[in-house]
Amino acid sequence: MTSYAVNPQTLKAQVDAALGDMLVSSVVRLDELTIVVDAKNYLQAARVLRDDPRCRFEQLMDLCGVDYSAYKDQPQVGLRYCVVSHLLSVSLNQRVRLKVYAADDAFPVLPSLGDIWSSTNWFEREAFDLFGIVFEGHSDLRRILTDYGFIGHPFRKDFPTSGHVEMRYDAEQKRVVYQPITIEPREITPRIIREPNYGGSH
Repeated sequence: MTSYAVNPQTLKAQVDAALGDMLVSSVVRLDELTIVVDAKNYLQAARVLRDDPRCRFEQLMDLCGVDYSAYKDQPQVGLRYCVVSHLLSVSLNQRVRLKVYAADDAFPVLPSLGDIWSSTNWFEREAFDLFGIVFEGHSDLRRILTDYGFIGHPFRKDFPTSGHVEMRYDAEQKRVVYQPITIEPREITPRIIREPNYGGSH
């Protein structure tokens, strides 16, 4: 028997009813439901989304950070840092995008979802590493993509694109060392060279 995905408006009604006052917003766009909850309700809302029989989102497929400062070249409106999760219900064949904003732009902190979906572990570490979002209660919150001594968070909009230092292994000191960057910044305009009759008939 084939299981068809639920109508997005029906899904919206079910999720809205399950979350009630915890919802900040609930919008269907391009046949996808995106919901926003307040940080203080984040954990409770996640548990409802997993456990409520109308939702049953058993799997967290993805979690990432977003820096909304100067988003789409516009001045920042509202809070800067957001965490976006994509949830899947295999049993009900439905999906939802869950968004939550960290309350403090200077020190973004949100609770970890690790006790609800174990798949958040590396995703939250990545958001911490690249955006500096701290996940309280995470079992092993440390950098996952940059090196141990790295300073800053490279996906923040105000992080320098070229950086100021580079690292290399020093054989004499037998350790990784940092030094001022040696690569001259330059702008490269790609040249496109096509053979005669490129794309034409042979």
